[in-house]
Amino acid sequence: MGAVALMLGLALLELDAFTIVLFVVSILALIMAVFAWQAKQPLWMIPTLLVAIVWNPVLPLPFSGIPWIIAQFLGAVVLVSVGILLENKHATPPA
Repeated sequence: MGAVALMLGLALLELDAFTIVLFVVSILALIMAVFAWQAKQPLWMIPTLLVAIVWNPVLPLPFSGIPWIIAQFLGAVVLVSVGILLENKHATPPA
């Protein structure tokens, strides 16, 4: 969902509504960091916390233009990659 928000956020980059994207992405990245902690895989917390920091709405970084567009794509790749690679070793396998 965070990656989807980042891709949709490309259309809102220069608008005030982009603040909503910042909130959504940072909250979802923090949730993924908690999942990584619960799965006892703290290394996966690093990229998700970096995404939460870059997209935090409280102290937004002064990005704009092409660097911010590239960051949107990289953030989406990070969130999707962590979502795929994070293993929950305590989950029960499907029956």
